[in-house]
Amino acid sequence: MIEDPLAALRPLHEPPPVSWWPPAPGWWIALLLVVAAAIMIFRYGRRMAPRRAALHELKLLKKNMDKTDHPVATLNQLLKRYALVCWPAATVASLTGEDWLFFLDASGGNGKFSKGAGRLLLSHPYQKQHTDSDEIMQLITLTQRWIKTNTPQKKPDV
Repeated sequence: MIEDPLAALRPLHEPPPVSWWPPAPGWWIALLLVVAAAIMIFRYGRRMAPRRAALHELKLLKKNMDKTDHPVATLNQLLKRYALVCWPAATVASLTGEDWLFFLDASGGNGKFSKGAGRLLLSHPYQKQHTDSDEIMQLITLTQRWIKTNTPQKKPDV
């Protein structure tokens, strides 16, 4: 008889090391979530680009108001361009005068365009620097609030 029965056994067969490929299902799910989040952030950034550009232009106008010949006309153009980004052109493009002010009020102006500082858009758009720059600063503040209130909508694919 053999003295040590364990000495007669062959060595243990070790399994191969765990491979890094293919990853476990949890890693696939995590990767999909990261990609989906990156796509959503990218789309949101692209959608908000007009707002950032409009606010930047407004900031430049506020900074260089003394050098601008027609600040009220520039504000009106900025409002119109941003409104065309947020709403269909058929709704916004033809609006002028009181109708334009009522539209601005209805879309976030809370009556301050037709009854407040926004009245400058009717009476002073093509005049040179208005003597009372406080009114223009109020209009700039109102414009900034209106731009922040309105979010560019996703345009339907044509």
